[in-house]
Amino acid sequence: MSAQTKYAAMSRRAAMTAAAMAAMATLAGCNGGGTPTAAEGDMALGAAEGAKVTVIEYASVTCPHCATWQEQTWPAFKAAYVDTNKVRYVFRELPTPPANVAVAGFMIARCAGEDKYFDVIHGIMASQGEWRAGVNPRDTLFRIGNGAGLNNEQIDACITDPANLKASEERSEAAMKAGVNSTPAFFVNGVEVVTPGGEGASMADLSRAIEAELAKG
Repeated sequence: MSAQTKYAAMSRRAAMTAAAMAAMATLAGCNGGGTPTAAEGDMALGAAEGAKVTVIEYASVTCPHCATWQEQTWPAFKAAYVDTNKVRYVFRELPTPPANVAVAGFMIARCAGEDKYFDVIHGIMASQGEWRAGVNPRDTLFRIGNGAGLNNEQIDACITDPANLKASEERSEAAMKAGVNSTPAFFVNGVEVVTPGGEGASMADLSRAIEAELAKG
């Protein structure tokens, strides 16, 4: 089976998985989606595990609201809380349509290595406009993967590896079973922070929740 055929098969399976996840979301209730307990596959920045404050974001590389939050809020949030090690920031993957692109993007980020994971995630989010302009998302993923040090053969192997796809499905299932059904979703020490009408939680609302937790004895 050629790499292109494998990629197409992975795309179909990823789309089916996303449909199943969407169906689960309609049944799931809020059940500790932001619990600060470490989960399999967590990717984190900032303070070490066990920090006084853990901020968890559920997001997708294909979610336009996630991309907007990344562009508008992440720089200030990172400077205030991540770079200063005031919080442990955890990113959890929850694919959104087009699911095959999201799943492939997540896998490429992981194959690039922990030290480049967030660079790849942020790079894909920032490139969403290319798809709206007619660029094939696969070309974008490969370009970003190449920039992270992966050659095309390595990327093909990464995104067609059944073990990688299975792990991605398990992370999605865990998010849905926890009651998370939209992206981006933010939790500060297990409590969801929502900014009505916003593109994800605002810096002001996140700061309010974080500072309240930091102030506790």
